[in-house]
Amino acid sequence: MTISEMLLPEFDQEMTNTRKILDCVPENQFAWKPHAKSMSLARLASHVAELPNWGGLIIDQDRLDLTPGMKPFLAETKAELMEAHDKNVAATREAIAGATDEHFGKIWTFTYAGHTIFALPRVVAMRSMVMSHLIHHRGQLSVYLRLLDVPIPGMYGPSADAH
Repeated sequence: MTISEMLLPEFDQEMTNTRKILDCVPENQFAWKPHAKSMSLARLASHVAELPNWGGLIIDQDRLDLTPGMKPFLAETKAELMEAHDKNVAATREAIAGATDEHFGKIWTFTYAGHTIFALPRVVAMRSMVMSHLIHHRGQLSVYLRLLDVPIPGMYGPSADAH
């Protein structure tokens, strides 16, 4: 079994779960924050929607160089949020399916402001920066929604809101 064949079922499951939680985000609460230091609901949901795109970057580029002042994706509507997620998932799924084991073993580098954050094999970067990072922020998003009294869908079984 190839690395792609092993990654795709997990990717598909996590992206399905991610879409379920994004679909719960109330557009009329986009500006809401649980704390002054927290991201707004729109910014967090947008980050969750954009993270699948990192998988394509990891596969298609040797490095990602972020700089201070870069403007992240910020959805202005629920439709824009869902469209970005779906587009990013489709593109990354295609990239994963087309990547060889040899390519997944090549080093991918992530830098910020000229400083290397890490340089890891692509498969490790994919698991860390796409899957684990996404699951972390999806969990944050579920807390935001709970605080707004929005019912949470089950991710790995029923949620407390299942009847």
